[in-house]
Amino acid sequence: MSVVRTAPRAARQAGDDHPPARGTRRRSPLHVAGSQVLLWAYAAIAFGPLLLVLIGSLRPNAEILRTPVGLPRSFDLTNYARAWQTASISTYFVNSLIVTCASVALCVTVSAMAAYALSRWKFRGRALLAAFFLSGLMIPAKLGLLPVFYMFQSMGLIDSRIGLVLLYAASGIPFSVFVIMGFMRGFPGELEEAARIDGAHEGRLFVSIVLPLMRPALAVATVFQFAPTWNDFFYPLVLLRTVDKYTVPVGLTRFFGEFATDRGTLFAGLVIAVVPLAVVFALATKQIVAGLTAGMSR
Repeated sequence: MSVVRTAPRAARQAGDDHPPARGTRRRSPLHVAGSQVLLWAYAAIAFGPLLLVLIGSLRPNAEILRTPVGLPRSFDLTNYARAWQTASISTYFVNSLIVTCASVALCVTVSAMAAYALSRWKFRGRALLAAFFLSGLMIPAKLGLLPVFYMFQSMGLIDSRIGLVLLYAASGIPFSVFVIMGFMRGFPGELEEAARIDGAHEGRLFVSIVLPLMRPALAVATVFQFAPTWNDFFYPLVLLRTVDKYTVPVGLTRFFGEFATDRGTLFAGLVIAVVPLAVVFALATKQIVAGLTAGMSR
């Protein structure tokens, strides 16, 4: 009886002599509190200016000049109406929306088909073709501005939104192919084989089975293509000549010059420029997390 009673005690004492596994080690409360403080501090630094801009866009300009930092006495949307109509933000906004959505749709469509073929089909030169796609990640696109400019000039694509769409789509394909290929390699091919046995051709198989499975990867590619395209200032500045074709980043430079003293309208224009990015990130957050963690979990 004494042996039975002392066995668990001995086992516990033996277990206490060995430290817990590294993966199950619990962090100290001080470490957790310090991490939370750093994260909240980063959030305050990141969102503080955005919050000030949002509050300033709801205040009259005279009130902003009198007290630059403060809460609005009443919610006034006249700054947004003035920025949208008088300051031509609506024109820049529509141009950016057309260019960004068209380039993202073209980039993601081409990348999805290319990644599916490179990850599922077996043909000679597949590795070389995949390396050709991924080599675009190592070459900054802006280094090829001069050849691109001369090529667009010979094709009549200078001062054209179509040229911007093609340029953005081509520059985003390497990263999108890389993301989608990594995601596709984690899926077994049994579903596709079953669909082929049932008589589905490659087009039907890709649309009905493969595309729904790659939604997280498509969301990652969409967001990471949408954000830099919407915020890009360099290519529209170089390739566009007509003011009515300017995108939001280039249009805001004229906006700053015309409304430098009208802070309320200026803040409203900045909020309008940020809204599409916030909406895209809010809608695709879950899919982004799933797409980024899928490769690590496999």
